[in-house]
Amino acid sequence: MSPVFPMLTVLTMFYYICLRRRARTATRGEMMNSHRTIESNSRTSPLNAEVVQYAKEVVDFSSHYGSENSMSYTMWNLAGVPNVFPSSGDFTQTAVFRTYGTWWDQCPSASLPFKRTPPNFQSQDYVELSFEQQVYPTAVHVLETYHPGAVIRILACSANPYSPIPPAEVRWEILWSERPTKVNASQARQFKPCIKQINFPTNLIRLEVNSSLLDYYTELDAVVLHGTKDKPVLSLKTSLIDMNDLEDDGYEEKDGCGMDSLNKKFSSTALREGPNNGYFDKLPYELIQLILNHLTLPDLCRLAQTCKLLNQHCCDPLQYIHLNLQPYWAKLSDTSLQFLQPRCTLVQWLNLSWTGNRGFISVAGFSRFLKVCGSELVRLELSCSHFLNETCLEIISEMCPNLQDLNLSSCDKLPPQAFNHIAKLCSLRRLVLYRTKVEIEDYDMIASMIGAKCKKLRTLDLWRCKNITENGIAELASGCPLLEELDLGWCPTLQSSTGCFARLARRLPNLQKLFLTANRSVCDTDIEELACNCTRLRQLDILGTRMVSPASLRKLLESCKDLSLLDVSFCSQIDNRAVLELTVSFPKVFIKKSFTQ
Repeated sequence: MSPVFPMLTVLTMFYYICLRRRARTATRGEMMNSHRTIESNSRTSPLNAEVVQYAKEVVDFSSHYGSENSMSYTMWNLAGVPNVFPSSGDFTQTAVFRTYGTWWDQCPSASLPFKRTPPNFQSQDYVELSFEQQVYPTAVHVLETYHPGAVIRILACSANPYSPIPPAEVRWEILWSERPTKVNASQARQFKPCIKQINFPTNLIRLEVNSSLLDYYTELDAVVLHGTKDKPVLSLKTSLIDMNDLEDDGYEEKDGCGMDSLNKKFSSTALREGPNNGYFDKLPYELIQLILNHLTLPDLCRLAQTCKLLNQHCCDPLQYIHLNLQPYWAKLSDTSLQFLQPRCTLVQWLNLSWTGNRGFISVAGFSRFLKVCGSELVRLELSCSHFLNETCLEIISEMCPNLQDLNLSSCDKLPPQAFNHIAKLCSLRRLVLYRTKVEIEDYDMIASMIGAKCKKLRTLDLWRCKNITENGIAELASGCPLLEELDLGWCPTLQSSTGCFARLARRLPNLQKLFLTANRSVCDTDIEELACNCTRLRQLDILGTRMVSPASLRKLLESCKDLSLLDVSFCSQIDNRAVLELTVSFPKVFIKKSFTQ
């Protein structure tokens, strides 16, 4: 027999072991849910009374539907007692995240996913809530008033946000997690998952959500934290522990979200002399690299400790061209970046979103990392990275000459002057400044400059630009004929009577996505102009208009064969009967109609 076959057998067995471990981790999660159910049923001493409290304030969040100077549809509505519950429906007094469904990922501007993202990390948004008293959690109840089912993870933090003394260590623990599931009913519910018992008191709770399976925006009203001041004692029945919980693959629970015990394992000095690799090192280098490309980052770090050959493969910079560190936000630190640094000299896509908060990453640590790893960067995701300051943006502008894609969404602690450094990024093609402190007084002037300088622009999001007028829109439409996506939602100064929407339709034949959300002046003329001129349209949002009839929508649907999303919520002329008739005639189109109940 040829010696090649034993080599492939060994490699196949190794690959199988990696997959088996990952599969066991998923199975173990199901068993742990059962185990946590036992834990949550444990009895506490009568002297250790349960404390029930609503959130005192919203500490941090990744996005919300409302504006920064309003309370409507904002995360701040999660603080305090319920405003709406147990009523069901669409209410402005609730907390609403920015997106829902999968159609955001179907837009031309949608970013490609990062490789090596672990399958158990599916969070899209988060909100952190502080409570008055630190307790050992016994239950967390989420009051959902509309389209429930988005919450997929609940975490607790050891840090007290009201303590005047910074903690020496900040620890996050997952209380409950589950993959996204479809909830068919849109009515209100009190979500009461069975949570895991933790060994530290907390008054900081984090909810992570995934709204991809929802038919509309999820709306949350309040969060209730149940707990005891003293650590509860489990009853004897909790001694029934599944033997699989004792397996050595319990690192997922021990490490929580991440990299804590892996930092020292990056170092090659931990390797010692051992036996040769038999036939394994005779395999083609490229074949081993291809197989290792399927491992998650923690698995790659662990494998690096097995032998010198695999250490060489696992430390190859080609394995780190796409580096997604967002799933490990709870444990990523300066030390982690320091150990990763030698392996990231060729990184092109880097995701540090949600990382570094509460002192985990310092400005100095980030700067050191970027000075080594920034030269090849093309894409940099820094959403909700609150360690950023003006120095960091200056370092980015100096060390990342090839950067084309920069996401700074919800970096709301950056001062306005810090964004001046972005002008030095000459190759930039995509810039996300959602929920930042960029100060723009005259949006018409900005639109005019975009029309004059950005002739090849394809995507523009002007959501909630409060002072853009028909003049700015005219300059934009004439200067950017290649536009495929345009979001003018919640722009109250735009009026259909000026002809601005009709001109848009005539000047922008390539439009695939157009959002005119909450503009009550949109009329049949605008819809008919879109039907005549924008036949490539895929997504249209005219939520809240009073002037559009079912007849004009039918013309639009007949003309735009690729239309997949049509939001006519709160359109007074479009009743349920009209929606039903259009849905029957055009079954491929998701027609959204929502009412406040």
